[in-house]
Amino acid sequence: MHDAAPAHKRILLKLSGEALMGDDAFGINRATIVRMVEEVAEVVHLGVEVAVVIGGGNIFRGVAGGAVGMDRATADYMGMLATVMNSLALADAMHKQGLTARVMSAIAIDQVVEPYVRPKALQYLEEGKVVVFAAGTGNPFFTTDTAAALRGAEVGAELVLKATKVDGVYSADPKKDPSATRYSSLSFDEAISQNLGIMDATAFALCRDQKLPIKVFSIFKPGALKRVVLGKDEGTLVHV
Repeated sequence: MHDAAPAHKRILLKLSGEALMGDDAFGINRATIVRMVEEVAEVVHLGVEVAVVIGGGNIFRGVAGGAVGMDRATADYMGMLATVMNSLALADAMHKQGLTARVMSAIAIDQVVEPYVRPKALQYLEEGKVVVFAAGTGNPFFTTDTAAALRGAEVGAELVLKATKVDGVYSADPKKDPSATRYSSLSFDEAISQNLGIMDATAFALCRDQKLPIKVFSIFKPGALKRVVLGKDEGTLVHV
């Protein structure tokens, strides 16, 4: 028997590309990705259906100097390709951990990964496979945060989990202000009026319109993902 029943049946986890770097300047840190996948495996074993959207900053940062002055759409497509590389690395680490993962790309690269097809994504989730959504929304000018909100809404996730370096949203910068307190929950309107910058405006508006709550938590805190899924007081919940 599990120690507790999960509070959520299906979640969408948003990871930044930077989260995969560990302490490296750019690229994918093997130990970091393995540890992250161990956290994901814990919640999959609880019977939770997990979809993942990952950014590309860790790879794109390595070429960002060359992107200065570049056409914005071109740079965005480069960023999408970076997310495909991260998605492949993530899926590979998941297979080594005994999970079954499927990468689905919003742009067609059929020899490498299958295209995103919503009914198939839903089928994989129902079968207990982890679905990794690559290439953002497939459109320039939209962030991977927006891709997380969009895919979360499309697959009927109950919660979008925004993994960050900080264990929630604080009243001030906890590094600079020792009196800063963590909000355990906030409404969308409060987050907007206080300009907390949790996600970009497009992603945030999409979640608010779809009444899709966002949980901000630290992926670097061991066991935090499991605590979120079990409905414990971890991170900050942003809700309607």
